[in-house]
Amino acid sequence: MKEFFHKLLTGMSIGIVVSLIPNALLGEILKLLIPAFPALQHVLDLTIIVMSLLPVMIGVMVGVTFKLSSIQTASVGIAAMVGSGAIQKTADGLFALNGIGIVINTGITAALTVLFVQFVGERLKEYSILLLPTLSILLPGMIGYLILPFIKSSTGIIGIGIANITSLQPIIMGMLISIVFCIIILSPISTVGVATVISLSGIGSGAANLGIVAAGVGLAIASYKANALGTALAHVLGSPKIQMRNFFMKPKIIIPMLITAAFLGALAGYFNIQGTPYSAGFGLSGLVGPLNFIHLADGGWTTQNIIIMVSTFFIIPFLLNVVLIYLFSKKLKMIKAEDYKLHFD
Repeated sequence: MKEFFHKLLTGMSIGIVVSLIPNALLGEILKLLIPAFPALQHVLDLTIIVMSLLPVMIGVMVGVTFKLSSIQTASVGIAAMVGSGAIQKTADGLFALNGIGIVINTGITAALTVLFVQFVGERLKEYSILLLPTLSILLPGMIGYLILPFIKSSTGIIGIGIANITSLQPIIMGMLISIVFCIIILSPISTVGVATVISLSGIGSGAANLGIVAAGVGLAIASYKANALGTALAHVLGSPKIQMRNFFMKPKIIIPMLITAAFLGALAGYFNIQGTPYSAGFGLSGLVGPLNFIHLADGGWTTQNIIIMVSTFFIIPFLLNVVLIYLFSKKLKMIKAEDYKLHFD
């Protein structure tokens, strides 16, 4: 069971990062350039479409991680899409992409499909290519589709809990929300989904964003010795979810990031760092958080606002994480570089 969970989380992590990185790298830059170069809108649209294919990518990468056959892997991919909620039927009978769907339900559906195709094995023989994809949709795919409303409502319950925190004093609220989002970004739950469900904005959104910054920057620093530099940067430029498996196996590896998140959340309350429901779930990915802060801050691109942005989104997360990671690894011996090793084979 532990090995199954390992492989599932590894496949999900890879699928999530691969699907989100194109928009993360290009999204905000393209938005700035599109007014001058309208043709770039097509490129932006393509990166958004790729994001919506995240459920298929999760299913395929889970299949690859479990070393399934080509037909079995493809079956997991289409079943995961069915259970994700990323496609909805419109009033006029057409089908439309609906974001990235509910990631945790995508993972559940992918897991059920893996178990199903492993159970079927070679029983279908030469009929596998005809029957396996269809059966994967009708059985595990349909189960995922049917439980989707219940999983979606559980995300709403988390959102309600976070919404109650927003009524607290700004600094306390900022600390708590930042910590919560630092944890959520390392789970199968969508930070963007939680933020949009409760329309998290203002300081709450800014604090949530900084919690993700704390996770991304800290994990990049902690993991670069165990992984390639490009992989380490993926925690910041893509998503910290790439460490999802390691976090579930050893939750203590994010203690330095949680402390950093608490400090940054307090700064969000003190400096009135704000954001939108959309920006709350992105961290430094695509520079969505920093740019939204500048856009919402009084005066916009003033020297003071730029100093606050650079300090809270870049300098302080880096310095705090460096100090805390050194403390917890070298002095307290609670963590080590190998804890952050990512396995893509």
